[in-house]
Amino acid sequence: MPLPPEYLRQISREEMNALPIRRYEGDVHLVESPDMLERAAADILQERAVGFDTETRPAFRKGESHLPSLAQVATARAVYLFALQRLDCSALLTELLGAPHIVNAGVALADDLRQLKQLFAFEAAAVLDLGQVARRHGLKQTGLRNLTGIFLGTRIPKGTKTTNWAARRLTPQQVAYAATDAWACRELYLRFQALGLL
Repeated sequence: MPLPPEYLRQISREEMNALPIRRYEGDVHLVESPDMLERAAADILQERAVGFDTETRPAFRKGESHLPSLAQVATARAVYLFALQRLDCSALLTELLGAPHIVNAGVALADDLRQLKQLFAFEAAAVLDLGQVARRHGLKQTGLRNLTGIFLGTRIPKGTKTTNWAARRLTPQQVAYAATDAWACRELYLRFQALGLL
């Protein structure tokens, strides 16, 4: 099914800046205890599709690199932030990523998954890269912010990307940024589904 004509376009910086800013405003749970992990699993594993993303502490020196500090999963009811250095979330994330009946939708997921595999072993099943879907339909701008502007008509703020995601306590801005990215991935998946792009 071709892309509806109103979506067949690129979005300029000016057009993007004119869009209303939107952040995720629902429930966000920072998963840092076995009890929280159990509650997250109960919600996540009943979904058909989740938004998935990771955040990694930035490297500023040549040759320096870090493993993901945070994994974000958005359901219809909440966004869960998994502090990967503080709690072993590998069993749940392995089950989620390997579940053939749960679509893990995200943007540029190959890098996220490659890095996660350095933390724990898993076989990814129903992983969907929304950027690749957009490319197949002729879009050149396939990053999360551009896709959100084009398909959802909103602008998600960039600000916090290069902060320390391994910090002992995340700031409210970091939490909002991380939750918004995962939520936007799930919203884009639902929009792509509605438009028959999948």
